[in-house]
Amino acid sequence: MDSTGTERLLNVVDVEATCWPGSPPPDQTSEIIEIGMTVVDLAARERVARHRMLVRPARSRVSAFCTELTGLTQHEVEQGLSFTEACRLLAAGHDAGIRPWASWGDYDRHQFTRQCRATGTPYPFGRFHTNAKAAFTEAHGLRKRPGMAQALRLAGLPLEGRHHRGEDDAWNIAALVLRLAADGTWPHPSPRRETGHP
Repeated sequence: MDSTGTERLLNVVDVEATCWPGSPPPDQTSEIIEIGMTVVDLAARERVARHRMLVRPARSRVSAFCTELTGLTQHEVEQGLSFTEACRLLAAGHDAGIRPWASWGDYDRHQFTRQCRATGTPYPFGRFHTNAKAAFTEAHGLRKRPGMAQALRLAGLPLEGRHHRGEDDAWNIAALVLRLAADGTWPHPSPRRETGHP
């Protein structure tokens, strides 16, 4: 890959999922309800696009706790895509299968893996994933991995939009990625063995 191809662009992804104050109810399981994505041009050092997909849950409902945290309601997400449709759009519309991607921690990657296996959905991403939280922690010599909001404060960057809204979180994580890239501490993505295929 050259610097003008897929290596130059990075998908920064953040998901929100159905959640509860404690364990899920016995008849429900956590599912993705929003996929936020910001496309970063690492060469130009800028965020070039932002996307949001609402995803319709099939095995859970949006709790009052989840609405308070994310602002998303059951009625809103019911208008969204199915999980399979969302994964297909990621792969076909956003080059997810060939473009490197990043998320804040490994939660988002693991959530996709679990849900793809549970639903028999082809995993939309390629093998090149970077844990932005780990990269930030190492670059700043921190003992503990910070949350995104804390990392923004440490980097002197504003939190734009609403925290725990996938679209806004991806946008903010992308700002942290760009700061690391500008400092020369953003790692080259390395392939992972886990593919997420069922």
